[in-house]
Amino acid sequence: MPPPAPSNLGYTPPDGGWGWAVVLGSFISIGFSYAFPKSLTIYYKEIQEYFSTSYSEIAWVSSIMLAAMYAGGPISSILVNRYGSRPVVMIGGVMVGIGMVASSFATTIMHLYICVGIIGGFGLAFNLQPALTIIGKYFQAKRPIANGLAMAGSPVFLSTLAPLNQFLFDSFGWRGAFLILGGVVTNCCVAGSLMRPIKVKPQRSSGTATNGDASDKEDNTTAKRPAKKTGCMNRVNQFIDLSLFKHRGYLIYIVGNVVMFFGFFAPVVFLAPYAKHMQVDEYSAALLLSIFALVDMFARPLTGLLANTPWVRPRIQYFFSFSVAYNGLCHAMCPFATGYEGLVVYAVFFGVAFGMVCALLFEVLMDLVGAERFSSAVGLATILECAPVLLGPPISGALVDLSHDYKNMYYACGVMMFVPGVFLFVMNYYNYKWLAQEEKERRRKQEVEKGAMEELREIMSDAENQTDETLA
Repeated sequence: MPPPAPSNLGYTPPDGGWGWAVVLGSFISIGFSYAFPKSLTIYYKEIQEYFSTSYSEIAWVSSIMLAAMYAGGPISSILVNRYGSRPVVMIGGVMVGIGMVASSFATTIMHLYICVGIIGGFGLAFNLQPALTIIGKYFQAKRPIANGLAMAGSPVFLSTLAPLNQFLFDSFGWRGAFLILGGVVTNCCVAGSLMRPIKVKPQRSSGTATNGDASDKEDNTTAKRPAKKTGCMNRVNQFIDLSLFKHRGYLIYIVGNVVMFFGFFAPVVFLAPYAKHMQVDEYSAALLLSIFALVDMFARPLTGLLANTPWVRPRIQYFFSFSVAYNGLCHAMCPFATGYEGLVVYAVFFGVAFGMVCALLFEVLMDLVGAERFSSAVGLATILECAPVLLGPPISGALVDLSHDYKNMYYACGVMMFVPGVFLFVMNYYNYKWLAQEEKERRRKQEVEKGAMEELREIMSDAENQTDETLA
């Protein structure tokens, strides 16, 4: 199994110190980014009745917000590469706050699409991507653990925001709740203040490869290009690394994730509405999200610890593939759950599965491309993933509208998760096999070149000796 891609940062990450404060800031920022769109589902039924909309129309609110968060990835990457993580996260917190305050005055569902979906979604993009990137600057050996702890922010915030939103709705209505949430979410600015730029003395490069493995070769093939180029593409590459589209492992990751995201968020979005459809009371329905989030909360750091073990870390791509397929199996079994107790069991298993995928989602990407290319990699990945993120929940809502039942939606999401899980497992197996063959061929060529050089030296040495003898 090839080692992970090298991290040519020019310094050794501290793997601790202020890095744990950075993890705390990322914990808060990621928590708001992922939990906020999901927690708003508490208001769906009431907003749907207020604006007289269908399931699919109301699902567009969180869907647009998530899609905008993913679509803003490249912009966020460019800003992070130019200005660093701290100011970008602070700007994002202000944007989400403004969007939520403005949405409290909405008079049509379109206003919610714009204020919550677009403005709030782009604000979350400026929170998510910088938080993920800066962890790779501070951590290397302990990176899976740091990523697992930071990604645990999502379930922790979801378990808090779900009952809080129900309380705010009961006390102030959905308009008053949105106004208050606008102030709460500006705490992202506090998280951004913890993400100070790393100041480590750069090490002098020895000019030699780290280990010469095939995975390094794949990662660096596109990096070995002339230092000076002119043209539009070169100017674009100064801001975001488009050469990643020549990286085979990255392309496999992208294809699997694009399919996966069609069924990734919809089961969470419709968990509480599904419970209400089964005649479960509102607080018990909200409690399902809290149970899901509580299990997810522990699953993420535990997954990070497991992924950091010597046995799992070299095989982390396979671990991620299994996690995706396991999600699909959970969704496919959900329709067989009967009563509230069955939904609780589903929420527990789903929480484990969801936490595993989220803890590994960006760690496996950094494992493929290295920390120095991660900012560009995640930016390009999110823009490609925004289409399934945008369309997934509305399509699922349309299935509910057509069949008047949630079972078909959960079956569909199960298939959309299980198939890419199998695809990733198979393609990663062949990718590692191809890498091993390429490495074997590379070493064979080096041996041939080395033999040819030695033979040439012998010939030159013999020629010199003959010349000396002739002169003598």
